[in-house]
Amino acid sequence: MKATGVVRRIDELGRIVIPKEIRKTLRIREGENLEIFTDSNDQIVLKKFSYMDKIGDFAQSYADSIYSLTKKNIIITNTDTILAASGPLKKNYLNKPISKSLEFFITRREELLEKYKKDLEIIDTDKIEATYVISSIVTSGDVAGLVILFSTDSQVDETDEKIVKVATNFLSKHLED
Repeated sequence: MKATGVVRRIDELGRIVIPKEIRKTLRIREGENLEIFTDSNDQIVLKKFSYMDKIGDFAQSYADSIYSLTKKNIIITNTDTILAASGPLKKNYLNKPISKSLEFFITRREELLEKYKKDLEIIDTDKIEATYVISSIVTSGDVAGLVILFSTDSQVDETDEKIVKVATNFLSKHLED
């Protein structure tokens, strides 16, 4: 474990404040869930909680199935990371942190169909020109991640939009069970 040199007092309600610098570094946003663990050394460990972490392998198989049908790149994220990717650009994105612009989609719970090529920033270091569909995976009232279907060489359409909506609804229901 890495020491930060920060000491905080517990208030009368049992709360502590996680310093802003640590929240920023670890991408912990207001309202986000943290899971609390204890270990055998009487240490308390806080871990970002993600409903999506439970379904990593399943999400990859699901993304592969969608790609085999559409032949368009597909990405499934949690609120921080790309959990599953399928298509020619898979290796560029898998297991990388999502971009600030995708974080914006998560906070706004937006769904978007972009039929004409526009810049899409999936990870902070890479912008591509593509047509795309983005939809939020919502479980227990919270956005757990995104499904993004995109193409750099062909146009996405209403059928692709329906496929993405079915995927987000299915993943939402799967997470609630």
